[in-house]
Amino acid sequence: MFAFLVCIRILMNDGQIDMDEWQYLLSGGTIKEMRENPAPAWLYERAWGDILALSSLKNFSDFANDFVANLEAFRAIFDSSKPHRQPLPGKWEAELDAFQKLLVLRCLRGDMITNAVQDFVALNLGRRFIEPQATDLSVAFKESTATTPLVFVLSPGTDPAADLYKFAEEMKFSEKLSAISLGQGQGSRAEAMLHSAMEQGNWVFFQNCHLAPSWMPSLERLIEGIDPSKVHKDFRLWLTSLPSNRFPVSILQNGSKMTIEPPRGVKATLLKSYNSFSDDFLNSCPKVVEFKSLLLSLCFFHGNMLERRKFGPLGFNIPYEFTDGDLRICISQLRMFLSEYTDIPYKVLKYTAGEINYGGRVTDDWDRRCIMSTLEDFYKPEVLIPEFAYSESGIYKQLSTSSDLDDYLQYIKSLPLNDSPELFGLHENANITFAQKETFALLGAITQLQPKTFMLGGRSREELVEETSKDILAKLPAPMNLEEVIHKYPQLYEESMNTVLVQEVIRYNRLLEVIAQTLKDLLKALKGLVVMSSQLELMASSLYSNAVPEVWNAKAYPSLKPLASWLNDLVQRIEFLQKWITQGMPSVFWISGFFFPQAFLTGTLQNFARKSVISIDTISFSFKVMKESVSELTRHPDKGCYIHGLFLEGARWDPAAFQLAESHPKELYTEMAVIWLLPVPNRKPPATGIYLCPVYKTLTRAGTLSTTGHSTNYITAVEIPTDKLQKHWVKRGTALICALDF
Repeated sequence: MFAFLVCIRILMNDGQIDMDEWQYLLSGGTIKEMRENPAPAWLYERAWGDILALSSLKNFSDFANDFVANLEAFRAIFDSSKPHRQPLPGKWEAELDAFQKLLVLRCLRGDMITNAVQDFVALNLGRRFIEPQATDLSVAFKESTATTPLVFVLSPGTDPAADLYKFAEEMKFSEKLSAISLGQGQGSRAEAMLHSAMEQGNWVFFQNCHLAPSWMPSLERLIEGIDPSKVHKDFRLWLTSLPSNRFPVSILQNGSKMTIEPPRGVKATLLKSYNSFSDDFLNSCPKVVEFKSLLLSLCFFHGNMLERRKFGPLGFNIPYEFTDGDLRICISQLRMFLSEYTDIPYKVLKYTAGEINYGGRVTDDWDRRCIMSTLEDFYKPEVLIPEFAYSESGIYKQLSTSSDLDDYLQYIKSLPLNDSPELFGLHENANITFAQKETFALLGAITQLQPKTFMLGGRSREELVEETSKDILAKLPAPMNLEEVIHKYPQLYEESMNTVLVQEVIRYNRLLEVIAQTLKDLLKALKGLVVMSSQLELMASSLYSNAVPEVWNAKAYPSLKPLASWLNDLVQRIEFLQKWITQGMPSVFWISGFFFPQAFLTGTLQNFARKSVISIDTISFSFKVMKESVSELTRHPDKGCYIHGLFLEGARWDPAAFQLAESHPKELYTEMAVIWLLPVPNRKPPATGIYLCPVYKTLTRAGTLSTTGHSTNYITAVEIPTDKLQKHWVKRGTALICALDF
């Protein structure tokens, strides 16, 4: 990222980069007029929207028309495994420079931007700018003096202490290195240590500075007070800290800063685990054969848990910080249980590892289901068979138990550097999700680093914000007439949906009022009629970077959409309610259009309970996927309700076989058929033939835990027919989502 920023700055100074295009790369653009998607079979709505927005830039004015004319050639790029190296069709290959080609790639294959950026930097600055640098303490040490502190910025999963002790040994300083972990009451000890080290020329190592924020000003004073003429020239101060706003700025500015990234990939994690074992340890259990096999299984499982997190919500709803400590305790329990029991107690092993050691960190029930399903594959009698394969391709497999530590290390070193999603039980598409997430994180970080004022094609930032505000005000629907709604749909005992509708209208009206009011205030502030408060300032920068302002989000429903699509979505939601108000209750409910879908589900159960005079606690939904489409279902069902508007992630619905099926390549989300929610008293859920699929409001899936014990993002769980085992879809991370992020 740093190399890319340096590269862009150099090109900007040479006037080779158009500011409008740079802005588009970072935060996308706005669509001037919506047109029909020319190839819905393979081109996503999101990509088509991006292409239309790209056509509003002056160098790309006829891009959308050209795209429609060369569909096949563009499809070849879309399907390619290396789209960032494919030549563009027609005149575009010759007309566009390397930077402008990034914009086309952003539309078609956003997941490959990171790779394309690497090529771009290599082309402009040279290859050595993109190769990973090994951390070499001696280099940092050579540049340092007795008055410059050396600061390690910590990242989760790494510990620089081991590297420092090793370096101290090489420099014959291990006797002269004193370390202390900062925390409550350690300040005076640390200060004494610092003074004696300065006189004797020793090294001092203060760990975890972020845990002693109150002592930091004292440390700052001590470092500023070091007298270069009196201090011993061998004295060095080493510090470690997590990023913290209480860390003294002057130390950061004067010190040398280093950071070490944690190992990435199952291969690196396995190497780290096996490097800490010895041959004696591998043979230390009476059941040697079983211990060696299950130990490899356990280390694979640990790697699996750590690496699943990179796939975001497909891996886990919440990315837990599993540590080497979790693995160590599981290994010692494994050794203990194997020594003490005659048979292998798989049930006990699974419970202690999955529910206690790893599961103890887990706060989301669906994540716990995922951990237990994954553990089933690693703790089972079959893993004792020599050459047992953990993945379909057979790359990840069991070794023969006569192997010694060297054989294990050799085998681990032969594994591929990048893991294929099959090891985690995920679909190949998961890699695309992961790469897209990385791209947006990269672009998002660059956006935050941009200077806050500059001219864009002769228009200042203020003019752009003003224009956006006026556009939004013109599009914004008027609040609905609440009194009229209450009069037409009064509170009735036998019709709970009236209450649901009124509550929805109140919530949406509140949001519409906030949007209209803040936009009017902002326009006044831009003209200088009222004071530009910090809240309005933040709102202006959100509008400028095509994001939804925080002031609106606080009053809105959860959504990940960028500003332009968020507004279109809001307009559609209001239309859905308006239609309900004027034409009566819809036959099929658009569940994604509700501000609070849980109330709608409760209302449906309540209607049934009151009609049948049964207690509502005993009723739950049974689920029936419908063959008919939304337009064919013109009547409301007698019991329950039809819902539509959900998207499947991690699988697709196969209408012919009428069950869940594997996703098509590159199809990340697919629409789900209409589902009939049918209330049934005292229902027993079926044991087989279904997948219990959670329904979430947005793609993040994680929310804050509410008083009900569920996350605020979770709505309910739906049973979907399948012929595979439930754990297959659990590991795939399959879920239903109300609203996508575009």
